[in-house]
Amino acid sequence: MQTGFLLLVLTLLSSADVGQCVSSCTAAPSQWCSSVASAIQCGVLKQCLEANFTRSHYHQDDRSVQLELYYESLCPGCRGFLTQMLFPTWTMLQDVLNVTLVPYGNAKESFDGKKYVFTCQHGEEECLGNMIETCLLTLAGSSAFQVIYCMESSTDVIKSAEACLNLYQPTLKWASVVSCVDGDMGNKLMHLNALKTGALKPAHHYVPWVTINGEHTDVLQNEAMNALLPLVCSLYQGPKPDACGSSQRKPYRSYCHND
Repeated sequence: MQTGFLLLVLTLLSSADVGQCVSSCTAAPSQWCSSVASAIQCGVLKQCLEANFTRSHYHQDDRSVQLELYYESLCPGCRGFLTQMLFPTWTMLQDVLNVTLVPYGNAKESFDGKKYVFTCQHGEEECLGNMIETCLLTLAGSSAFQVIYCMESSTDVIKSAEACLNLYQPTLKWASVVSCVDGDMGNKLMHLNALKTGALKPAHHYVPWVTINGEHTDVLQNEAMNALLPLVCSLYQGPKPDACGSSQRKPYRSYCHND
């Protein structure tokens, strides 16, 4: 673990603009990736994000089921799966189900010499929705999924974003999300979504596209779309949560008798 950390610090030192860091960075190198703000101040946001992207390819050392959803913010099928199947299942099984959301889907990217430019399947509004949700995943912490669920279950995904944020993560200012969406941070975060989507094996042919424990098959996709909760329960190798209807559960013997 420490070897990997030292390699990361050495990589940051070698690839960062040292002159810029000396003039604007007040954090020690070991703290450069401790927060998004520190990474920006020290000029190493891209390197920190790429380091996290690399680590995300490895499963946590536990028995949790790892599910990744590749989707688009305005895709009707994606919205239906996220709000009607994935979020309810995660709510009941969040102790054993780890969900990673990747808002990008069938978008395309190009580079204009200064920043990445994105074209989305359902137009500019979808690109904005993807960007808002990408920034939320970085800034809103453990509340991000709830905020995104609120957005995706609303009539208007974009217009509901600020209200959903105020409801589920009131300590995060909407202005901070807008700054991410309009700035360099959001652009680089979306580029990483593009890289992650482009690295899928097999390549995705549609969205929503689901991988479970790093694997995608037609069988897993169909089971996830139709009966995600029993699928997760069957894959989890630890003691089954109550929501799985464990066969080890004690018989229920409580009645309300008629007087």
